[in-house]
Amino acid sequence: MRRTSPVRSQVLVCRDEVRRTGCPLHGFLTNHYTRAGASAGGSLLGPWVAGGAAALLGFRNPGPLCYIRFPGGFLRKTMRRHDRCQLAPYAMPVEKSQGRRYPEPPHPYRNDYERDRDRIVHARAFRRLENKTQVFTRRYSDHFRNRLTHTLEVAQISRTVAKALGLNTDLVEALALVHDVGHPPGGHSGESELDRLMRQHHDVFDHNLHALRIVEFFEQKYAEFPGLNLTFEVREGIIKHSRDYLPAAHPELREYRLDERPPLEAQLIDVADEIAYNCADLDDGYEAKLLTLSAIRESLPLFDRIYRAMEMKYPAAKEKLKFNEALKRLMDKLVTDLIESTRRRLGEREIHSLHQVRACRTRLVALGRQTTEENKTMKAFLYARLYSHQNVNAERKRLIGCIRSLFAYYLKHPRSLPAFYFDQSQHEPVHRIVCDYIAGMTDHYLLEQHGKLLGGER
Repeated sequence: MRRTSPVRSQVLVCRDEVRRTGCPLHGFLTNHYTRAGASAGGSLLGPWVAGGAAALLGFRNPGPLCYIRFPGGFLRKTMRRHDRCQLAPYAMPVEKSQGRRYPEPPHPYRNDYERDRDRIVHARAFRRLENKTQVFTRRYSDHFRNRLTHTLEVAQISRTVAKALGLNTDLVEALALVHDVGHPPGGHSGESELDRLMRQHHDVFDHNLHALRIVEFFEQKYAEFPGLNLTFEVREGIIKHSRDYLPAAHPELREYRLDERPPLEAQLIDVADEIAYNCADLDDGYEAKLLTLSAIRESLPLFDRIYRAMEMKYPAAKEKLKFNEALKRLMDKLVTDLIESTRRRLGEREIHSLHQVRACRTRLVALGRQTTEENKTMKAFLYARLYSHQNVNAERKRLIGCIRSLFAYYLKHPRSLPAFYFDQSQHEPVHRIVCDYIAGMTDHYLLEQHGKLLGGER
């Protein structure tokens, strides 16, 4: 009697499971398999192992070497079914997206939110984040966070929380990666200075609204449409992830459902952002020796409790390593509380749909009450002991001075603007275009332009 090899048996088991459950894969399983991954029967997709890919195909116990042949369009449909079945009922499914401003045909194996994420990563504004200040300028140390590394940390935290809550991780990742592209040079101080200058012209600067202008217009990469042509939900999340806008005050944003809350995927970004920069700034401040361990422990009871446990667990470890262990557990505590508090809040308010999320009077993604107070204590400590430190302030004042001087210069000499921006100044107020141009600069380019046009240190 002919014996069936273990590998072939796995293929047959998978085939029978597909046939039993009525999965549309029936008829496309093949008997072609090799241990090295070389196809023996023509154009095969490749080995689908236990885990994400096999779960996508509906296999309960997939074999490690199962190969599958797909007809045109089948993979895209199967992936979409997988996306739907993994989401909580209150999540934002990509199939219900309000779409793009300029319609495009679907991609064969990336959904619309994945395409948005990839467009953001390849955008010039995203690359410029590498040379924009978070807290410390690059001149202080190459090891400290910049706006780009901070963004990656926000994306990591956001995906973790989104997965735990059953949210759409593709949408969350796109929003996390794009959330800071509107920040000007000089960090939050640069934003405040640009807003002050704009108010002299009865206008404002808001980094969320500037980010929307970037992805809608200033990014010029495609022949068929201006901007990145992102989906509605990503554009909505850009402006609404961290605050609400009154419809009466912003009629130009009326398409973004200002009288409703954004999806949970957008609400998540602001809290993940805060967790990321609070923990990172403690780390960088300690590394820069602007924050001492004793000061941190005296001012932050939560950190002190964790650090005492690390002293007991690692008595012989260096102080820096015990600090690292405590900081890691501090972040884990904050992220865990965010997941559990949000899940509890959704249950208490009986939120079972995206419609209920949008109709809710308040935001639903938030830390618990006690952890919120501990987080506020951490923020107050960082403002008092790090952000106001004279070494940090000196760099900040330097950048602010350059922003102020260049803003005045370009107002008087708009022809000094690059041709693209000068052309726009013929259709929009000059102060708005000057603001857009300066907001897009990196710290280094700001200093370079200041030196070139006005003299001084570059």
